[in-house]
Amino acid sequence: MKTDVKTIVLASFFIASGLIIACEREERGFRVKTPDSNRINSKEVTTFQAGETAPTPVIQNQYEDNALALSQGKQLFSQMNCVGCHAHGGGAIGPPLMDDKWIYGSQPEQIFATIVEGRPNGMPSFRNKLPDYQVWQLTAYVRSMSGQAPKDAAPGRDDDMQMKTPENSTHTQKPKNAAIPKSAEAPQ
Repeated sequence: MKTDVKTIVLASFFIASGLIIACEREERGFRVKTPDSNRINSKEVTTFQAGETAPTPVIQNQYEDNALALSQGKQLFSQMNCVGCHAHGGGAIGPPLMDDKWIYGSQPEQIFATIVEGRPNGMPSFRNKLPDYQVWQLTAYVRSMSGQAPKDAAPGRDDDMQMKTPENSTHTQKPKNAAIPKSAEAPQ
């Protein structure tokens, strides 16, 4: 009888260990390779041109699959005052970013070019103000606002919604001179 219990405990231990080991977590990717910014033709404003069109190279921004990079892009969005014009993606002075139809394009290389070069009528240039990797993080976050980033990597909630104090810290102190009035006391 004791042998059966030991066998069951040992088998459940190995199964639990196997499940923990097999659990695939997100790879943090602190050193994600950024796309080659020199390949981006940042002067191109439109795809309309005379003659044959050259195929545009597809640029994959690996930061879009990285939750940490998206979170840092979100912080940059606030720190660089993008919120002042784009109002958390809903648009204000600047255009909204919650859809995927934009004047200068919604592809990663087009958003990168918009951030670096700026655009007429209000979008400032951030050239030499942000390193390329931060521009790519910002690009990934901007695309996540319109649902173009994977849902499992996109930030789930705003940072300001996080709790400042732990839930289980219930230090309630009675104020000084807090006497219970006679009418509030329980009858005995």
